[in-house]
Amino acid sequence: MFKAEISSLSEINNAAEKFIEAHPADRLFAFYGLMGSGKTTFIKALCDKLHVLDYVTSPTFSLINVYATEQAHEIYHFDFYRIKSLEELFDLGYEEYFYSDNYCFVEWPELIESLLPAQTVKITITETTQGSRIIESN
Repeated sequence: MFKAEISSLSEINNAAEKFIEAHPADRLFAFYGLMGSGKTTFIKALCDKLHVLDYVTSPTFSLINVYATEQAHEIYHFDFYRIKSLEELFDLGYEEYFYSDNYCFVEWPELIESLLPAQTVKITITETTQGSRIIESN
């Protein structure tokens, strides 16, 4: 389990580092939060801490971005906001990614929950009335 409150962007890298430390063996993460809550921003910070060599962006239109790390691993970043049916995931070959033992970061998992493996770590990001972000994992 993990919980952090981020009051400014200057705190996000520290929170990302602590998040990774809190989940040493986990590889599949589902990010829940409203539009603009900071899902992609936090995933960018996680990728930075995991030494991603590529530019990290939201894969809103491509559904998946694949990033290389300094250690020659791959990280998979999904965004299912625009998905219209689960058939799109079957066409994508989602199982190959989800069961790869590589890091998988999933935005908008609400739309594909029935396909998420049991070991998926669920993360919620909520915005406080003061503008801070609360990041919690199960």
